[in-house]
Amino acid sequence: MRVQVICPHFEPDMAPTGLVITEIVRGLVAAGHQVEVVTALPWYANHKVDPAWRGRLARHEQTAWGSISRVYPFPSKKNNIWLRACGFLGFTVLATFSALWRVSSQQRKQPIDLVLAMSPPLTLGMAGWLSAGVRRVPLVLNVQDVFPDVGIDVGVISNRGLIRLLRGLERWIYRRCAAVTVLSEDLRSNIETKLGIRCNTLVRVIPNFVDTEAIQPQTRDNAYRTEFALGERTVVMYAGNLGFSQPLELLVEAARELSVRGQTDDAVFVLNGDGARRQELELLAAGLQNVLFVDYQPVERLPEVLAAADVHVIALRRGLAHSSVPSKLYSVLAAGRAVLASVDGGSEIAEVVSSQRAGIVVPPEDQEAFTAAVLRLVSSLKADREAMGFAGRQFVLGWVSPERVAHAYASLFEELQKS
Repeated sequence: MRVQVICPHFEPDMAPTGLVITEIVRGLVAAGHQVEVVTALPWYANHKVDPAWRGRLARHEQTAWGSISRVYPFPSKKNNIWLRACGFLGFTVLATFSALWRVSSQQRKQPIDLVLAMSPPLTLGMAGWLSAGVRRVPLVLNVQDVFPDVGIDVGVISNRGLIRLLRGLERWIYRRCAAVTVLSEDLRSNIETKLGIRCNTLVRVIPNFVDTEAIQPQTRDNAYRTEFALGERTVVMYAGNLGFSQPLELLVEAARELSVRGQTDDAVFVLNGDGARRQELELLAAGLQNVLFVDYQPVERLPEVLAAADVHVIALRRGLAHSSVPSKLYSVLAAGRAVLASVDGGSEIAEVVSSQRAGIVVPPEDQEAFTAAVLRLVSSLKADREAMGFAGRQFVLGWVSPERVAHAYASLFEELQKS
């Protein structure tokens, strides 16, 4: 089978969704499929096209397993919502042309059997629909976050007319897909409700993978701890996007409470990443000696970053669990570290952490409960935190390996081909 993949990021771009789709492609190739990737020039790390990729609007390369076409992404900072939206539209237009044209003559001789598009941005669903429609082949939409729900829930999108327009576009795209893949049962319920009972679109849960070979439990005393002078203190870490969806003021205020109590030598709070709210959070944490901001680290350093912490925080604003699943949860579990999850009760994240006894779950945006959980984890025995980490590791070993996720996609594609 020859699959065309339309996605916002692909290796060497270090965006989380880029890592996900790269591994899915590798799995499809290992299963014997040919893949044509249409994506953006690498830009995620610094919100501008990486220097080695500048100078051309598009680049194309042939590979042993297919091809990669990269187009200009119109990058912008995440805190400029309108400029970012225009960038998505510009990128979608270029990606659509690239998907339809298929640069080389060798490509044009080989028909595409299926199109896989990734959202967000939701507009890539339109690019996928056009490419699949021209060729009369199935379209599969991979939904990482349900848009516009996430933007609405965090208050970034509030105009009623725009909300109606985006919700209409969302349903329109879903109903033109042969299948939509989502990361959790919460997201499946969300999308099936929007589709209605008369729609034939298949909604399938396929979680993002975690590479349990690359990410394994390691000693906490590593180069990351040394580089950032973390010492022997208990490290409470949030690693990822510092955006509107994550109420990371919880960490800052918990750090302030420990500072007031004179416990600054007991724990240090590390926010490793970047995003639209980083400057705001840095101002909020000004003067606190037990809060440290660290830039995104190279992807090959991820196992080390995860191992350096004793507790990892997963935080979502109230109501967001139905439209967003932080895939970092499974990386944390694979690293054998305790989890502090501030999420909606009954959500998949809460159920996994609670049922596997991999950490503590508290209600979203509840500062008192969050701080109490931090104090409990910081004061608990190292062996107790390690037991939580071990339980989480055992859970992911048999569930979300790259091979199993890639096999799930390959099976879905073959099912659609036969229907």
